[in-house]
Amino acid sequence: MQRSNTYVLIFTAIMTVIIGGILSFTSQVLAPAQKKSIELDTKQSILSAVMQLKKGDDALAIYSKRIKSMVVDIDGNLIKKNRKGNPIVAEDVNILKNYKIDANKREYPVYEYMNEDDSTKIEAYILPLYGAGLWNAIYGYVALEKDLNTIKGVSFGHVQETPGLGARIDSKEIQVRYQGKTIFDESGNLVSVMMLKGEKKDPSLFGTHEVDGMSGSTLTAKGLNAMVKDYLGCYESFIKKNQHQ
Repeated sequence: MQRSNTYVLIFTAIMTVIIGGILSFTSQVLAPAQKKSIELDTKQSILSAVMQLKKGDDALAIYSKRIKSMVVDIDGNLIKKNRKGNPIVAEDVNILKNYKIDANKREYPVYEYMNEDDSTKIEAYILPLYGAGLWNAIYGYVALEKDLNTIKGVSFGHVQETPGLGARIDSKEIQVRYQGKTIFDESGNLVSVMMLKGEKKDPSLFGTHEVDGMSGSTLTAKGLNAMVKDYLGCYESFIKKNQHQ
């Protein structure tokens, strides 16, 4: 039976309202679980820069016990309120949104990794990173020992690097290469740590500011180098203020 145009329009409008309501309700129901999942993933990534999480570990409990956080500005000064005037929480700072604004106006989270038996002793500082790889965003965390010079560990991730090539930045095989490297030279200049071109798999060939490269991933490595150096530069004032405390 042929329907009039008015019937079709009314039916379409009603279905649109019904489907929209269902989607809205579903979104509200799933929102808490999605937020919890994002929180867990973020805190696992932060912890992964300083420790090897094992299957069954309660990352949220470990994080609560071992991590203290703060936010600083480009000059290394503590920030207590966000741009809206509300108390600032490091875990709520959106690194992507910060990346898109001038470095001098960003909010920089700092995560302190505390001693398991003495919560007043800092074992490492964990700093977020964000940049551009070959195809899309790359990101991660670098953990510095209490000397704020020696790298304790890193945790890298990516959105869309090439599988088997640039995507290897999220593997332990690549990340362990950064352990023990230093970011300042003997004169106290920030030089960062650079991933070299090509892959030789011989640790004796690299200096204290160099790590082995990844075969076929020159552009991803360049993006990684830029990300690490740029963000360490943004934290340099904070680092130097706290190096000798």
